[in-house]
Amino acid sequence: MIRSNSIKKITDWEHWPSAMFYLPNVPYAFYLAYKAKHLAFFSATNPCIKSSGNGTESKYETILLVPEKHRPKSVLIKPNTDFEIVCKNIQEQKINFPLIAKPDIGFRGLLVEKIASKDALKNYLEKYAIDIIIQEFLDYENECGIFYHRNPKNDSGKISSLTLKRFLSVTGDGTSTLKELILADERAKLYIELFSKIHQDKLTGIPVKNKVIKLTAIGNHSKGTQFINGNHLISDKLTTTFDKLSKSIPGWYYGRIDLKYNTFEELEEGIDFKILEINGIIAEPTHIYDSQNYTYLKALKAIRTHWKSLFTIAITNHRNFNTPYKDSISFLNEIILLKKYTKKIKRLSK
Repeated sequence: MIRSNSIKKITDWEHWPSAMFYLPNVPYAFYLAYKAKHLAFFSATNPCIKSSGNGTESKYETILLVPEKHRPKSVLIKPNTDFEIVCKNIQEQKINFPLIAKPDIGFRGLLVEKIASKDALKNYLEKYAIDIIIQEFLDYENECGIFYHRNPKNDSGKISSLTLKRFLSVTGDGTSTLKELILADERAKLYIELFSKIHQDKLTGIPVKNKVIKLTAIGNHSKGTQFINGNHLISDKLTTTFDKLSKSIPGWYYGRIDLKYNTFEELEEGIDFKILEINGIIAEPTHIYDSQNYTYLKALKAIRTHWKSLFTIAITNHRNFNTPYKDSISFLNEIILLKKYTKKIKRLSK
């Protein structure tokens, strides 16, 4: 089974490592830097976010930029904070269980967990001695990622990527155990180690016939969530909603917003949706990972197209609005520290 899973991840480019998507585009990145005459030109893209969102920014500080009606209740917990204080803080924010706990500086969904009780939260915080965000769990029907960018000189921007998220689930047949159902599913079995950990107390149980078991509540690719190209849903109405959102977050011009909503009509109208997080210059147009409706070469081209837009925004901010470029050495040092941090996160997640 392990061997067949490995073969599947090798043959299906959706599961290829990030380097396969970015190394082929490195020459284009250097070309843009040459045109800008600065290696860290992209640091001027989103002035309201530290280093424009290169991955070292605090997700807690970034989510606070979002208008209150569109953001989840959140608290930031520092390492070794007394648990009674933690409980008091989440109570003051009226955050109930289940809730979401995740690193303040995140990486591809690692250590993001849905927590069902105080004991589980206490264990989580003791296990992971890093800055942690605790957020209310948003019980909306749907989740998606929307990539938006706008030239600072223009009133209207563009939505260039809309990714629908399909959460993995299995349906009981009345005779098979949960583990057997997972192993029988072509996609779910690729994440058997993850789901064995999440559902360790239920693996040998037999779900009743026709009962749908949602295997994960976290909308990350690393958690098995399937990314579906939803670009056909991009509309003028949705773009107008995001134009308004962008202007309500002064200094945010480029990136992907991950959000939850109930109906797409409500999302288009901007009536009822909650933003999980804002991703800046390292954000990906995640629709490219829909390997059933996209190709690897088109994915590489989509990345370059987004970088071209990033270049235009950064140059405009720098030349027209006096947004400074970050010193290249300082920016590089941040990336080095980020690499060390992500290694730590990966180690903790094992």
